[in-house]
Amino acid sequence: MKKNYLNKQNTGLLIRIDDVTDHMNWELMDKCEELFDNYEIKPLLGVIPNNQDPEFKNFPKRENFWGIVRNWQKKGWEISMHGFNHIYETETNKNDYFEYGGKSEFYGQSFEEQNNKIKNGLNIFKKENIKIRSFFAPNHTYDFNTFKALKANNIINVIDGYGLLPYQEFGINFIPQLFYKEIMLPYGIQSTQIHLNYIKKKNFDNLENFFKKNQKKIIDFNLVLGKVSNSLFSNASKFILEKSLKLFRAF
Repeated sequence: MKKNYLNKQNTGLLIRIDDVTDHMNWELMDKCEELFDNYEIKPLLGVIPNNQDPEFKNFPKRENFWGIVRNWQKKGWEISMHGFNHIYETETNKNDYFEYGGKSEFYGQSFEEQNNKIKNGLNIFKKENIKIRSFFAPNHTYDFNTFKALKANNIINVIDGYGLLPYQEFGINFIPQLFYKEIMLPYGIQSTQIHLNYIKKKNFDNLENFFKKNQKKIIDFNLVLGKVSNSLFSNASKFILEKSLKLFRAF
């Protein structure tokens, strides 16, 4: 029987929150936590293990940060490693793997340098008794040494990439993250990219309305992992979307 990939079982959205650290917009994070609980959403939170970003340091500090993160994980929320210190050290000139361009925390550095960052970040999480299964780099910027270092540290899930369905390359599962705002496609599985530090209070209602409207299509990380596919349809959609989005970004 021919498999139909364009169905409700292959339609869903993983809520990804970026830049989670002890210094952040905790007023909106607290509101988000309330929304997630109300709508039974299990998000994926990108936690920076050793935040040194001076821009984030301007936000209020939340005491007992790691205790809060442990509590989130107990709720079934997925804690993901979002870089190591969120300090950009190199310029990609659009030679990074996904061709996003801009500055990077990882791109262009040796395997040893990237491996040390990932290992040191994971050691922080381990010390805090937090299990990590996934990673995404600040500014979407990677090179092959990044993927090599991730696999060397037993991390095989990256919350970035093109396509309509999660796919596998280089022994790594990539969960597509296509847009800069919340969009629910009529089919396909992807993740959001939500930066609470930059959301204005007046726009927060739009986020709540999105959660309310799409509650039944919002899925968790475990379900996403079960959708990794290297089918002809998955590979074809990845190729088309990758070419289209890269062309769009070129203008």
